[in-house]
Amino acid sequence: MSDTLQPQLKVSFRKSIAMGPGKAALLDSISQTGSISAAARELGMSYRRAWVLVDTMNSCFVSPLVETLTGGNRGGGAQVTEFGQQVLIHYRAMEQKATASVRREMSKFSGFMR
Repeated sequence: MSDTLQPQLKVSFRKSIAMGPGKAALLDSISQTGSISAAARELGMSYRRAWVLVDTMNSCFVSPLVETLTGGNRGGGAQVTEFGQQVLIHYRAMEQKATASVRREMSKFSGFMR
């Protein structure tokens, strides 16, 4: 499969995308940085966009994936919950299975691309 042509798994819930590659990357970045704003900067997105993605994820699942922390001399932060880590692990497993299942077709499909 080409490095530039990759399938993407998006999980829809009602009218929202509950999880997809961007949201998974945001969760990873929040885990690493401990901050929604730092994660947004790392990913090259606005804080507002990152907050909307977090809010969408939190509203789609039975428990929050990200919790915000208030106070402290650094102004708080955010953390991916244990539940959020589990969701991310399962999403990554689904991503791998989906990619493996279409590998042959994607290889052929890439011949149609410029």
